[in-house]
Amino acid sequence: MKQNTETALLVMDMQMGTLAMLPSAGELIGNVAKAIANAREKKIPVIYVVVGFRQGTPEISMDNKSFSAFKERLADVNMNEFMKVHQDLEPLPSEVTIIKRRISAFAGSDFEVVLRALGIRHLVLTGIATSGVVLSTLREAADKDFRMTVLADCCADGDEEVHRVLTTKIFPRHADVITIEDWVKL
Repeated sequence: MKQNTETALLVMDMQMGTLAMLPSAGELIGNVAKAIANAREKKIPVIYVVVGFRQGTPEISMDNKSFSAFKERLADVNMNEFMKVHQDLEPLPSEVTIIKRRISAFAGSDFEVVLRALGIRHLVLTGIATSGVVLSTLREAADKDFRMTVLADCCADGDEEVHRVLTTKIFPRHADVITIEDWVKL
């Protein structure tokens, strides 16, 4: 099967620290693993996006309400360990990992450069949190004219109601929102 270079699967913030924020991450991990296997089988590039900082977090401003709350806790954290993707979802050596410095996959990273170099025009989004990286990346990608699909059951949020509202009311304005089972059948 030839490589599908127009579409890429995004696996966003599936790091141990972010997964630890969910009361039950097992189903999410299983669904994302199925999405990764499907993409690899169909020769769709898998691009990993992780949030990470230099040691001591110099990128985090105390004026940034979201990140400043974590600045002190992250100061002594080993960033290489912090950025590791869950062992059941790890990238292959040939797969790209983008390190972002903010919530959106685009902010503070070379994500858009990589997408252009690979000829990617259609993004299939997975990630945690639905109200964080998924929402921010989706909105910015929409402004940049990317086609998008959100795998609703491959995304999660600490607030189930927020996840439901985003995937049923907000995201459909910008993307096709489907399940992993529907995507595997395409």
